[in-house]
Amino acid sequence: MKLASLKSGRDGKLVVVNRDLTKAVSADSAASTMQMALDHWADVEPQLKAISDDLNAGKIEGFDFDPAQCDAPLPRAYHWADGSAYVTHVELVRKARGAELPATFWEDPLIYMGASDAFIGPRDPIDVESEDWGIDFEAEIAVITDDVPAGTGPVQALDHIKLITILNDVSLRNLIPAELAKQFGFYQSKPQTAFAPVFVTPDELGDAWKDGKLHLPLHAILNGTKIGSPNAGIDMTFNFGQLIAHVAKSRALEAGTVIGSGTISNKGSKDGSCCLAEVRCLETIADGKPSTPFMSFGDRIEIEMFDEDGKTIFGRIDQVVKQYHPPR
Repeated sequence: MKLASLKSGRDGKLVVVNRDLTKAVSADSAASTMQMALDHWADVEPQLKAISDDLNAGKIEGFDFDPAQCDAPLPRAYHWADGSAYVTHVELVRKARGAELPATFWEDPLIYMGASDAFIGPRDPIDVESEDWGIDFEAEIAVITDDVPAGTGPVQALDHIKLITILNDVSLRNLIPAELAKQFGFYQSKPQTAFAPVFVTPDELGDAWKDGKLHLPLHAILNGTKIGSPNAGIDMTFNFGQLIAHVAKSRALEAGTVIGSGTISNKGSKDGSCCLAEVRCLETIADGKPSTPFMSFGDRIEIEMFDEDGKTIFGRIDQVVKQYHPPR
């Protein structure tokens, strides 16, 4: 089953989308918004599945699905926690600046809580005031949960994953050092996060979804040039069950909680990278300094994942960096 939210008010209008992402139909008979569906998932899921089955079977004609009309599938979430599950990426970043990686990083996940009040859609621009801030994309996987009780273990946590997607977690790299130096985490360095057009249920992924990981390459294309397509199921130190259990250790999670994987990264980066920071780290290790610039106004980033038949799974994130001018 594939679900999307069309732009409508602050919470979007929930629609069911066919497997080819060509047709959609309103989900109003089951739930009007994604959050409403997640709040009542046990009751709503069978209704949504029935609509999906009829749409895919051609029993419902539906209307043409246009990703440009999509908001983030969940435009406003109660909880957004982003991890760094690919420790090989963290190790590389630290190596580039001559720092050792603490052994505990391989045993205990890194996770921060981000802003979730205004997730943006797959075609919305990356609005930034200054290029000097070091604009970077980060291609990631995310899962969306139902209600998760406090203290849920990593195996049980997998049962709470109801939907899966890909995202672009933009980072302003040149703002990060000053924020982290305060030892209080990210904020200004993390602008709005963009999501692919659709969320999908785990069963749609077949054998690619196993052991709490999505075993497919995630493609990142900048200005028509491939930056990387590392496999999301390789070198993921902590699976999504472990990430959810970590976040739920001392508190319950509400339905609609979004958990990110962090930047996809494979050891050795043989298939490229899913962010420019990693590219620059590799250059620094090899040449003593980075040569690839961060993104500029007008740059275009495309992020997409395909199934084994070459068909898009979640639709494409396709964003352009745009300067905003704050009121004075």
